[in-house]
Amino acid sequence: MLILDKEVTTDELMHMEPHMFFGDMVKCVVDIKKEILAVNAELHADLESYLLEQGSAQSDLYGINILDDGEIEFDSLINPPRNREAGFPRAGRYVADPAARKKIEEVVGRWLKK
Repeated sequence: MLILDKEVTTDELMHMEPHMFFGDMVKCVVDIKKEILAVNAELHADLESYLLEQGSAQSDLYGINILDDGEIEFDSLINPPRNREAGFPRAGRYVADPAARKKIEEVVGRWLKK
């Protein structure tokens, strides 16, 4: 589990140590305010806790998966509270707020080169 401090390729992300938990994807949590990306844990909740310990605000955190082709899946069990706060109470695990999805894509694009 770590917070990226340099730009990486999708391939580097997929093979980052310590051990990856999923062969074709990496679980990540994005802090859309601080514009940081925590990666490489078995659960989004672990990454969320890690970022909270580093001073992130819970309302700024979204869970995503990055697939080995660089595609972003906006799916995580930590997302429903953010959806409710944004006025999407029944959206489930998907990041329903288009502005949040756009910001997530910008943050991921800052740290991940294809």
